[in-house]
Amino acid sequence: MINLDLLLQQELQSLKRQGLFREMKRIDSVQGPTVIIDNREFVLLSSNNYLGLASHPEVIKAQIQAVQEFGASSSASRLISGNMSLHEKLERKIAEFKGTETSIVFATGYMANVGAISALAGEGDILICDKLNHASIIDGAKLSGAILRVYPHKNLEKLEDILKNSTGYRRKLIITDGVFSMDGDIAPLPELVRIAERFDAILMVDDAHATGVLGKNGKGTSGHFGIKKGIHIQMGTLSKALGNLGGFIAGSKNLVDYIRNKARSFIYSTALPPAILAGSLKAIELAQRDTGPRERLWANVEKFRTSLKELGYDTLGSETQIIPILTKDIDSTVNASRLLFEMGIFAPGIRPPTVSKNKCRIRTSLMATHTDEHIDRAVETFKRLRHERVLCYSN
Repeated sequence: MINLDLLLQQELQSLKRQGLFREMKRIDSVQGPTVIIDNREFVLLSSNNYLGLASHPEVIKAQIQAVQEFGASSSASRLISGNMSLHEKLERKIAEFKGTETSIVFATGYMANVGAISALAGEGDILICDKLNHASIIDGAKLSGAILRVYPHKNLEKLEDILKNSTGYRRKLIITDGVFSMDGDIAPLPELVRIAERFDAILMVDDAHATGVLGKNGKGTSGHFGIKKGIHIQMGTLSKALGNLGGFIAGSKNLVDYIRNKARSFIYSTALPPAILAGSLKAIELAQRDTGPRERLWANVEKFRTSLKELGYDTLGSETQIIPILTKDIDSTVNASRLLFEMGIFAPGIRPPTVSKNKCRIRTSLMATHTDEHIDRAVETFKRLRHERVLCYSN
């Protein structure tokens, strides 16, 4: 008889030897600029709560009111009995926010990507992805059954070469992150729009880390570049800058109708609960209405990134609130994260399979609610890390 526990124990021991075993830290407080772990306060430098909306009093109030009116759960998928007026109201709000005809919400951003991509593409199609696209995009592509081609990060010449040699396919779909989640740089969207038009390809943008952050009123990567046409599919999340949970696809009515009927992760999942729907509605309203948090976020980003560069750290060309700090290898990454934690900074190390072996890093991310004191404390900690020589330097 097979001994499953023994097999798994051997695999786990292998992960530990390679420095790839992952453990979770339990947070016992609100997700703010600081958090409580093991009865100790840490500066939080790894949250996606970019605008601080996860703890905004108006968002919390809206969630409480929704629970009182609609209850705790949607209790079914949207196509059974889980569709509520709040779902439809949120979808109209997202479409207005993103400047599209309509939208559709999913339980998570991962499910939005996997569901939409596997619904839209199949045998006889080709999907062309940036090498640093999020795992949910790659997983959706693999599930679709379409041919998958990957071009080097932001290498438009290689992308064009792939398209030139991609005749005879039913559909050609170019997919890119808007803001790349591990490097913090921005996709060359104007050029991608032109390439998609030239080769008669569909363009899909994953705006998870750009929504609420980039562009006028936080519209995202398209707003950042002032692009109004040429992006066929906009994906985004409600769980990062908007401080809630869930993902969405925004685009034409025909696109959304098709996804509603074809995306398995939508059809076979219980719908988002009322509290999340109402909280997301309020968060979008706040992101559109109040530019103050976004301005504070960008001021914090500039202050922190400038300080890191002055210390000589390699931040891999980050342009946004996501600021990676390159480490030497897996062991150095684990050691750097441990030292930061000991000094009161919570910023876990990023290792394979999330990034390649030679691109391990400490991934930091800034929030609008970080104060100058928080940033100064973090910078001082990275100063103290210099003598440990576990991080990489650009000078």
